[in-house]
Amino acid sequence: MIIDRVTLIGLIASIGGLIFILELVRRGKLREDYSLLWLATGVVLILLTLFRPLLDEIARLMGIVTYPPAALFLVAIVFMLFLLLQFSTALTRLSRENKKIAQEMALLRHELDSVKASAGGQQAGANQHEQQGTEVH
Repeated sequence: MIIDRVTLIGLIASIGGLIFILELVRRGKLREDYSLLWLATGVVLILLTLFRPLLDEIARLMGIVTYPPAALFLVAIVFMLFLLLQFSTALTRLSRENKKIAQEMALLRHELDSVKASAGGQQAGANQHEQQGTEVH
């Protein structure tokens, strides 16, 4: 198997990306569930880089006849679109949760202010009653 320069660079970049993602997961900077799509992208790119006939066939099916390694870019772009979709759905979910928590916090703050106000009013009434009781004696 002869490895040309493009294949070698693609292989090095894909393996480097996989190692980088694994290191981010190991250090806790990237959650495991978010890393799965990144890891899948790296593995697919490595497979397509190593098995050039497979890449050539996929490129031919996509209509890329002049330079089959360009199909790698298309595959990478498709995976990036999936990543963007995954992050968009996560962001939407977190935004909804944030809004719900803010609304619940506002309600709790209102209830706490009401309790403080009523406790303050009862305390003032109790102080007046005590003062009246000491004045009578």
